[in-house]
Amino acid sequence: MYHKRTEDIPKEGFAGLKQNWRNDLIASLSVALVALPLSMAIAIASGVQPLSGLLSCVIGGFVTTFFRSGKLTINGPAAGLITVIFGAIVSLDDGSGRAINYVLAAIVVSGILQVVLGFLKLGRIAEIFPSSVIHGILAAIGVIIFAKQMHVAIGTSSSADNAVGILRDLFDQLPHANPYIAFISIIGIFLLFFHARISYKVFHIIPAPVWVLAISVPIVMLYNYLDGQHIEFLGMAFEKPTNYLISIPADLTDVFLFPDFSRIDSGVFWLVVLSLTTISSIISLAGAKAIDKLDPFKRKTDLNKDLMGLGASTIVSGMLGGLPILNVIVRSTVNVQNKAKTKYSNFFHGFLVLLFILLLQPVMNMVPLAALAAVLVFAGIKLASPRVFKEVYKEGVEQLVFMVSTLLFTVYNNLLFGLIAGIIITLITHILIARISVPQFFLYVFSPGNIEFKKTSGELELRIRGVANFMTLLKILKKLEEVPAAATLKINFSGAKIIDLTVQEAIDNFKRSHELTGGTVELIGLHKHISSTNHKFALKSSIAPIAQRVSPRQKRLKELSVLNNWEFQLGQDSSFKRLERFHFFDSRPIEYKENIIRGSYLDEELSWELTDVTFSEGAMLAREVYHCTVQVSSLTAEAPTFVLRREEFVDRFIDRVRVFGSMGDLNFTDNQDFSKLYFLKGSNESEIRSFFTSEVLDFLVQNPIYHIECNGNEILIVGPVGVTSISEIENQIETIERLLTLLK
Repeated sequence: MYHKRTEDIPKEGFAGLKQNWRNDLIASLSVALVALPLSMAIAIASGVQPLSGLLSCVIGGFVTTFFRSGKLTINGPAAGLITVIFGAIVSLDDGSGRAINYVLAAIVVSGILQVVLGFLKLGRIAEIFPSSVIHGILAAIGVIIFAKQMHVAIGTSSSADNAVGILRDLFDQLPHANPYIAFISIIGIFLLFFHARISYKVFHIIPAPVWVLAISVPIVMLYNYLDGQHIEFLGMAFEKPTNYLISIPADLTDVFLFPDFSRIDSGVFWLVVLSLTTISSIISLAGAKAIDKLDPFKRKTDLNKDLMGLGASTIVSGMLGGLPILNVIVRSTVNVQNKAKTKYSNFFHGFLVLLFILLLQPVMNMVPLAALAAVLVFAGIKLASPRVFKEVYKEGVEQLVFMVSTLLFTVYNNLLFGLIAGIIITLITHILIARISVPQFFLYVFSPGNIEFKKTSGELELRIRGVANFMTLLKILKKLEEVPAAATLKINFSGAKIIDLTVQEAIDNFKRSHELTGGTVELIGLHKHISSTNHKFALKSSIAPIAQRVSPRQKRLKELSVLNNWEFQLGQDSSFKRLERFHFFDSRPIEYKENIIRGSYLDEELSWELTDVTFSEGAMLAREVYHCTVQVSSLTAEAPTFVLRREEFVDRFIDRVRVFGSMGDLNFTDNQDFSKLYFLKGSNESEIRSFFTSEVLDFLVQNPIYHIECNGNEILIVGPVGVTSISEIENQIETIERLLTLLK
């Protein structure tokens, strides 16, 4: 497949910059536009000046780019550390007015620790934290951000010392909200919620946070022209607010603050350092792995090198008055979606942020704090939305328990306490589910003989006995590192008492990367285990299996298959190699596929497979999960590679901008109906024009198809979002057979 060949992977170093600077520059513009408001909002919410957030963006671009391993991640300040930084300022405040300088010292020491951890190749330590506990930490961060920023968004305040008290004060003070300020916030939050639902792509050229700022500035100008200094609302008089705008000094060197290490001998200082190092490392390394899944070229990040790069730039940032530097998810997702190719998109993003600071300083001083609060309120809602809890519940009831307990301990105490409490609760639950004694449980965990390789019939087999959970994950990963490229590997779980979600996710990541080397991975022994849900990664324990439930849709699919002599496979399948050969799934990791129908066309000359697929777009905070029905069919002869999809005119215009310097839309002047209905791009224009005969063009106009893609040997048909109905499946299978007959 042409886009996965070695020669198509972007080059490294300055050769890669020369080859891909157009793609990277265009992607970085969208990233910088997102980073501008978000970084200022993070800084203000953390209790520091907005320029500190922007400085961190610039350092993340100029410094981190040249030390890290990640290819498509974006570096800068992250919302996940707002509560840590703000709490550190409060805890290190000794009345001298130098609390922020003490925090900068803690940031520098935290960066040094990250460099040391990376140098000692301990980057994988972050992988051992249970996934649901991390979800709980992120959700707790979302609740805390929402609670604090909602007060800013409505013009009230709270002196409570935890998120629950702040939320309680929010409801108590709601009647005293300032309508001047709340009006700006409500518009901003409304826009952020509905930005993704607006169908016009031209609206999406400008990221949602920038729209919030763009709309809030005219409102501020309107306030300046309003007569009177107060407004009557619900029988109460409210003063026109003062000091409600952000402040960017004319002398940009005012941003520079310097660390004070005089508190380095205190316990509270090292507690801050530990919190900063732990939370930032977990978020950054989890983000690196998540973005690797979105990379179309499936490049792998060296977590140790990334940790050293982030640590080095965090040292620089702390020395100059900035915030810790992390791998940031939302901006990285924007980077991937805008077709970035190399790490230089991160460098360009830092340069553009610096340019915006120099050119837009007067305009930025007209941005109200309420607009930035709206951006963070929305981020908090995304982190702790009902959808997040629903997705975790699908992974298993016990995962929801781990997540919620971690969240509660965190909002009532702090992030470090919540992390430790969540791990302890997870461990206790694992012991109970395994149904073995505590000494036996830990014997399984620490005994080296419970995870070992065996040679059977010339094949390599990894046998995992006893406990396969987050505590044994590093041992499992170390064993997997010994597997040669292109090898056939069996992973045998027959002797495992418990297999937790974190281990299964890690093995799935290994399976996908190993298959890219030409190897195969087969999981055996899982039939001896059950779980609380049907999710493929749900925690599994060794109890007699129960019968699989069949849905009404699955019953109808089975009846349809029997009627047409098709093969029907019930349940989920983890083999995605055939689908992953197509561009559509380059940056859309497949979660699972199920309800698989297989058949043949043209007197069994061509084989086809139709399946319901669940895939995701984005990662972590920016992750969205979708379901659709896809069909793959073989071809009688090699065909040109192309992507064809139904598009509106504006959509085609945006796509042309995004593929600037790459492949563009191919039009057919002799069939304008086709060109108006479809966007077509491919690597060999002459072959594509020969392939799309007038009969094929007419057929596609009369029988519109949502998305078609050809990789040279097979053709992929993707339906709209949502699984295809039974009647539409029958019609699609028949339509594709007629299309393939024409193509033959």
